[in-house]
Amino acid sequence: MADRMPATGSNLETRRYAGTEGLSLCADVGGDPTHPPVILLHGGGQTRHSWGRAQRELINSGYHVVNLDARGHGDSDWSPQGHYRLEHLAADLRAVIDTLPTPPALVGASMGGATALFAIGNCAAPIARALVMVDIVPRVEAEGGQRIGAFMRANPEGFATVAEAADAVATYYPHRPRPKNPSGLMKNLRRRDDGRLHWHWDPLILEQPEKPEPPSFTDRLLAACAGVQVPTLLVRGLNSDIVSDAGVAEFKTHLLQLEVFNVAGAAHMVAGDRNDAFNRGVIGFLRRQH
Repeated sequence: MADRMPATGSNLETRRYAGTEGLSLCADVGGDPTHPPVILLHGGGQTRHSWGRAQRELINSGYHVVNLDARGHGDSDWSPQGHYRLEHLAADLRAVIDTLPTPPALVGASMGGATALFAIGNCAAPIARALVMVDIVPRVEAEGGQRIGAFMRANPEGFATVAEAADAVATYYPHRPRPKNPSGLMKNLRRRDDGRLHWHWDPLILEQPEKPEPPSFTDRLLAACAGVQVPTLLVRGLNSDIVSDAGVAEFKTHLLQLEVFNVAGAAHMVAGDRNDAFNRGVIGFLRRQH
């Protein structure tokens, strides 16, 4: 772990962790370091800022929280070789876990949940105390997975303004109220050399044969379930086009300890759609494990 600096406008501290392959990973860290640790892992194409409210609630509930940008996303380094397979993401996660005094609970959305499951299930030593997977199962609905891919591939030329980016988000999330001030989106954008705004993730993520987002990883995640012995919670958005009843039923046959917490009125981005219910379900589960 290297540089530390205050995260703007919060009680958080922005830190950099040594990932694998020489990459540096960025995280916002908060809460008493002697309290039970939690690592937050965002979805593909997102950044750590998607967990803002959830991180604050977890800290207020007595947890030490590491909110991590995955390689190729946000302020973490990009892989020059385009190494974004599950094993690369999981190796970075284990490197961050190794800096903690006790095994953490892992809370991962979509790609982050797949990364956490894969990391736990393919490590002989126990690396986590509990696992929370947010709207992700090994076998997702094909149409929903294709919709995610289409959004990530759209607008390769970037955007001239933040308002244009907000238009793209509003089209993808028609059920969400459009923010009056779209400037908050700048946390998920970066201005490249062409002068235009692009999403804050590496385009090489889309060029690898196996994407770290659904549906490419089904068999590998089902196989990893055999090595997952920790208490596990699936937080499911009942309006999700990614997780179906059949997907949950199959997951339960491979992970017998799986609990399911359904969130009404939420789609795939559960924490963003119903943050109150999300926090209640996750914190209730973590308290039972501690």
